Amino acid sequence: MYGIDIHNSKNRHISIGTNKEKNISLDVYQISAQDPLEELLNEFRETQLGTTLTSKQKLSLLKMLRKNRPAFAIGEEPLGKIKGHDIELYLDVERTYPPMLRRPPYPASLETRKEIEKHINELPDMDFIRNIEYN
Repeated sequence: MYGIDIHNSKNRHISIGTNKEKNISLDVYQISAQDPLEELLNEFRETQLGTTLTSKQKLSLLKMLRKNRPAFAIGEEPLGKIKGHDIELYLDVERTYPPMLRRPPYPASLETRKEIEKHINELPDMDFIRNIEYN
């Protein structure tokens, strides 16, 4: 018959039977009784989340941020505070296309259709589009 002895020391060890040389070490973790969402919100307390997100969506988003934290922050810095990678975005409401591309659709001339066909045939070679079979 074997007995189990637990020794209280700096680390917890268990010896099974009479063989004292084979000690099994236990890592004891404190289990948090805190809500998973609250725990993540504390971790990302400086992160501002959209007010239209449900609790389930917030939890999912924060789990994704925790999993991919190196992509959004360096070390223990807050998310989005990656030094040396600051960019300035200018947002406007002007159309970005030149006037020629904003023309209303109408049948193209024969020369234009040939050029369009030529460019469309080049797109699969550049891996922008692929040919598919259809009925």
